[in-house]
Amino acid sequence: MNFIQAFKMAIKSILSNKLRSLLTMLGIIIGVTAVIALVALGQGATKSVTEQVESLGTNLLTVNIVGRGTTSTMKAEEAVAIGDTVDGIRYVAPFNSQNSSVKFGTTSVNVSVVGTNADYALVKDYKVSSGRFLAQIDLDVYQKVAVIGSSTATELFGFSSPIGEYVLIQGTRYKVVGVLEEKGSSTTGSNDEVVMIPETSAERLFKSKGVRTIYVQVETTDKIDSVVAGLENVLSDHFRGNTNSYRVFNQSDALSTLTSVSDTLTLALAGIAGISLLVGGIGIMNIMLVSVTERTREIGIRKAIGAKKRDILIQFLIEAMVLSGLGGLLGIGIGVGAAQGASSAFDMDIVFSANVIGVAFFFSVAIGVLFGMFPANKAAKLKPIEALRFE
Repeated sequence: MNFIQAFKMAIKSILSNKLRSLLTMLGIIIGVTAVIALVALGQGATKSVTEQVESLGTNLLTVNIVGRGTTSTMKAEEAVAIGDTVDGIRYVAPFNSQNSSVKFGTTSVNVSVVGTNADYALVKDYKVSSGRFLAQIDLDVYQKVAVIGSSTATELFGFSSPIGEYVLIQGTRYKVVGVLEEKGSSTTGSNDEVVMIPETSAERLFKSKGVRTIYVQVETTDKIDSVVAGLENVLSDHFRGNTNSYRVFNQSDALSTLTSVSDTLTLALAGIAGISLLVGGIGIMNIMLVSVTERTREIGIRKAIGAKKRDILIQFLIEAMVLSGLGGLLGIGIGVGAAQGASSAFDMDIVFSANVIGVAFFFSVAIGVLFGMFPANKAAKLKPIEALRFE
């Protein structure tokens, strides 16, 4: 018996019991669907996080001052001076932030008020849609000026131009000199619900001295290690050797960590979904055993007229493969559709991998072969006389 003939017989047997065949394939369908959909969503999440981190620049370093008492902050001018002390630094931006109510007329919004300098826009890749950004002169003379995010501008001013208007921040009037372009959200929250003011003015507004966070942009990524070493030397001298007073955070390390965590979670989800494939394989084996029992006389007749053990074995193996293969194909279609539906419903990125789809299909067929082997072997071992006597 050739392969084509065995395949036709398998299809005929499957079609003769459509509902039972569909229920048999259900475990495989669910397993393949779950693997493809979950992996696509997991890889989409990895891509989204990677893009957000890379948008900040992989050559970005963050210095966090974590000391207590007199070593809890660093003067803004000392922070900026680091750029002249350590080779390889392009920009330095001190950062001081608090959530605060910002008011215009009768409208009030609660946003993040950031005290920083002119380099912050370059370090964080902010662009101005109208007006201007903060300038060094604003810091030198303690100007009460503000640059507001696109969402903040819309909430406070609607479609009117905010340039030249005054907003109240904790009761203090600040003149709006610029509006930022829409930047979207990141892992730290919305980048558009923000108000930026000169760092020197922020110290007076917040009644606090110095900064706890300093953003440093390195000239090129190959200089990151040397800049980190230089920063740690300067900070160690400043805090008199107390290395617990500061942390230097590398954006590249964060990207590697986030990617690793996301990949691990994706793999775990795929593994959990893969259990459904094993359950589906057990279902195939169960139904194939029932099929062998039902078709015992047929097997006996075929053996009596010359069918060999190999022919019976191939027939039932192909039948199991066709069941699992059809289940795999249906699972691929449903999985792709489910992932796209989840992406649209929850506004999530998805990434389909041809390798993952291929492996899921191959695994589904392999499951059919593996779990179909026992009932096929049982059928092949039946003796013609005993099979013909079976009622």
